[in-house]
Amino acid sequence: MAFERKGKPGWKSFKPKKEFKEELLAIDRVTRVNSWWRQLRFRAVMVIGDGKGRVGLWMWKSWEVVDAIAKSIADAKKNLVTVTMVDGTVPYDLKVKNKSAVVMVHPASKGTWLIAWWAVRKVLSVAGYTDILAKRYGSTNLINNARATIQALTSFKK
Repeated sequence: MAFERKGKPGWKSFKPKKEFKEELLAIDRVTRVNSWWRQLRFRAVMVIGDGKGRVGLWMWKSWEVVDAIAKSIADAKKNLVTVTMVDGTVPYDLKVKNKSAVVMVHPASKGTWLIAWWAVRKVLSVAGYTDILAKRYGSTNLINNARATIQALTSFKK
């Protein structure tokens, strides 16, 4: 693990470099209602990637926001998938459906950048893509759209 110096020269404080890019998709307050009480917890949805073709998505619930984020990052690291990448874009057009979310992914020429809905763009950016045109149809649910994007990226034939 590589370290970078933080603070004044000569100090002994070091901050470890992160091996994955981490993007927070959502933090939600979720409540389970019982006949006697309401149980309040927080759900964190995280997407991580190394920028070289590996990406993972996971969500976790906890009593504290920090714990939910840490647990979702740890579980996303355990569930990384490898995606196909050709010069920062995808090899060909593809349309994938996950539940009611439909995501279309198109290759783009150099300098186009990522043109996509924000949840899809976050998944594509942490995976390492630089030039893609993507469009989502149907649901606006960010979790289903992120899952559909990962499903599309892993379904390319090499």
